[in-house]
Parts: sequence; C-alpha cells; structure tokens
Amino acid sequence: MSELKIVLLSGGSGARLWPLSREACPKQFLSLVGDRTLFQTTWLRVRDLPGASAPLVIANEEHRFLAAEQLQAVGATAQALILEPVGRNTAPAIAVAALRAMADGADPVLLVLPSDHVIADEPAFRAAVLAALPVAEDGGLVTFGIVPNAPVTGYGYIKAKPGQGVRPIERFVEKPDLQTAQAYLAAGDYFWNSGMFLLRASRYLDELAAHAPGMLACCRDALAGARIDLDFLRLDRVAFAACPADSIDYAVMEKTGRGFVLPIDVGWSDVGSWSALADVSTHDALGNAHRGDVLAIDTRNTLAWSERRLLALVGLDDMVVVDTDDAVLVAHKDRVQDIKQIVARLKRDERPHATLQRKVFRPWGSYDGIDRGPGFQVKRIAVKPGASLSLQMHRHRAEHWIVVKGRARVTRDEEVFELVANQSTYIPRGARHRLQNAGDDTLELIEVQSGDYLGEDDIVRFEDDYGRTAGQ
Repeated sequence: MSELKIVLLSGGSGARLWPLSREACPKQFLSLVGDRTLFQTTWLRVRDLPGASAPLVIANEEHRFLAAEQLQAVGATAQALILEPVGRNTAPAIAVAALRAMADGADPVLLVLPSDHVIADEPAFRAAVLAALPVAEDGGLVTFGIVPNAPVTGYGYIKAKPGQGVRPIERFVEKPDLQTAQAYLAAGDYFWNSGMFLLRASRYLDELAAHAPGMLACCRDALAGARIDLDFLRLDRVAFAACPADSIDYAVMEKTGRGFVLPIDVGWSDVGSWSALADVSTHDALGNAHRGDVLAIDTRNTLAWSERRLLALVGLDDMVVVDTDDAVLVAHKDRVQDIKQIVARLKRDERPHATLQRKVFRPWGSYDGIDRGPGFQVKRIAVKPGASLSLQMHRHRAEHWIVVKGRARVTRDEEVFELVANQSTYIPRGARHRLQNAGDDTLELIEVQSGDYLGEDDIVRFEDDYGRTAGQ
C-alpha cells in the first residue's frame, strides 16, 4: 500500500456563518458541532487510516497560530504548515501540497480534505477512502460524490458513467435551478460535488502540467522561494500572487481523462450556511436546534445560538437567531444565503465586524474588547502560562494595566518588575514595554487604553517570539 498523505485545506473565510464566523477566525476553527472544531474533527476522522502520517496543512497566513494550536490540542503536529500569502483557490493549494509531499523523493497518494465539513458516519467514510485507494494508486484522480437526498441548488453536481463503486466521471455540472436539480435527483447518476479528492501526487502534477502549466510554474517558484518562519513554511509572496486562481475542478478534473467518482452516503455537509448547520444539529421535538442559554415559547424549526446572554424566542417559525458579543443576526432560513451581502456591506463601510470577533485570539492568549468610546478602549487580556507579548511601543496611546489574576512580569523601558492581583502600572505613550506571564496559571488583566488613535496597527515591534509584524 502506498503512503497516504493527508492534506488539510483551511483557507476559507466562512462568511455565510457570520456573525460567528469571521475572517480572523472562520468556521473551520469553530466548535459548531460537538466539542471539537471542524478543523480538528477533519484530522481526527482520518488520522488512523493505514499509512496515514502527520498532515500537510495549507492555511491562510493570518490563521497560522490557530491551525498549529488546534492540531497541538488533539495531539498532532503538521508535517508542514504551508502559509498562503494570498488565496488562489484549490488547484494551486493542492499543487503546492503535492510538490512538498514529493520533496524527499516520495510519491504518496494525497487525501485532500477541506477542513470545514461534517461527516456523520466516519467509519463509512474511512471505508470509502480505502475502497478508492487502488484506483488512485493506479493513477486515477478520484473525487467523492455525495448521494443527494434532496434537489439542492447550492451544490455543483457530478454525473457518473454507469457502473458500481469507483466509476469514471462523465461530466461536471454547475449549480442547477430547482427543476434541473429535481431531474438530477430522479436520474440517480448525479452526485453532489464534495470537494474531497484522492490522487497520487505525481499524477496530479502531470495533469496540471498538461492543462495549466503556468499555474504549476508559479507554484514551483512559490515553493522554491519559500522561507521557514518558526514552525511555518511561508510561500514566496510575489510568485504565489502571480499564480492564476482556479479550483481543481476547472483546472484539472473537467479536462482530464482520468477522473473518477466514488458515490458515498456518509451524512456529509459542508456547513455552508446557518440552515445547513441546523440540519446537522440536534433538534428538539419541535424541530428547534438551540445552543447556549435559549428559552423558546411556541417556536418551531428554528436555529438559535447564544454565546453568553439569555436569548428568548416567542412565536417564531423557520428563523435563525444568532447572538454574539458584538452582533445579533435575525434571518429567515430561506434567506440565510444572503448573509454574505451583510458581510460585503460591513467591508465596504470598513467596520471591524466583518473581520474580528470581540474576543480576538493571539499566539500568546487572547483579548476581549469590553468597552470603548472617544479616546479610550478597555480590554480584558488573558496570557497563557510561559507566554509573552512582543517588546513593543505605541506612538498614539498610553496603557494602564490592572492585574486580576496571576503574576505578570512587566518590562517598561529599563525597568523590569512583577505585579500580582490588585496591583497596576502605567505604560506611557512611546515607552518600550512587554508583558509576560511569570506564573503557572493564566494571567488575566484589564487594560485601559487612552489616546488619539487606538488601532491594532499602532504597534512598533522590537522583539517578538512569534515572528509577527504590526497589527498581528
């Protein structure tokens, strides 16, 4: 049996699950179904496949610490965590993974998985991978087609040639209208395009060379010019930015003569909307899927999500209600695909709600922006044991730190001193300073900022344990 290399694609932004999913922490890094995040669950469902080893992860550079820490939390370390400086869709991402997988002379079979899907029947999925493996070892490019259970118009479809098990692909078709989707469902030989693939690394690169040689050249250049940054491999920005952006479907699968599909019925969902999340969630007798502190009266077929506060619903049907610390979404289930219009407007108006949650995660811990007004901002900061913020300076703001829990080691210009609970200090504007957790427990403090500009990019870094630049 060939070596099996797991490739986790985690570059998506998950805009349709706003306000829970945002650019800084998209849906793959959220615990939407169960206690694990979708990213963690994707790895856990395949880690015990015969021949599988540490995954190759392709991630947006803004999510590098999230990906590394979430793998570490489930006892895994990536063989390589490859950072994309810009998004270029799945075909270049898989090309980079294939090139990296062959760097030591091996030629493994790649199991390429988006890291934001839900699969209810995990044993059946693993069995499907093993069933498709001989075809991939022999040079076939195998995708997994989902047996449809409804005339869904939001997915692309794959028409398979007659046969059983793994069979040749006849054609790919775009997202259909309802009447066409109903015809596909009745025909029985059309399957949802899952975006999951099993293919030998060299075969994929050969197909890319034949059908998209310019893309392959850019990917080679981007990997050749990559640099190591801590535990990450940063692709060359100029070379990768020059790469054409295209999906594996358009670049290769629709053009190759070696495309195959294995239909599977494994309880799959791409969790592409709030209504899709409702479908894979646990329901009560009235069809409601609720999470958090939710009280419902005369309410049916709703999805309600509350992160902190009591959420009370009265007389609602077929609605989605999501309450986060800084935003509330109320939408009819039939309109949840239009949430992306809200995100687009937030971006147009340069509002932070499109990108950041109120609680923002950093490699050293997190901060929660609990209040702000003209000339001031208040944050609750948590620093992990042994972690430290960068040695930095602000041009436009001063800071007051009040320790709530734990022991802090503070650097302020030439001074180094420690603070414990109920003690505080002042960091003048322009002072070099650093905050470190000097204890064995999480350090918690309140930070009060004051100044004429309070943006996260007002940071001049002198030293940083995590290789970051301003604003990260």
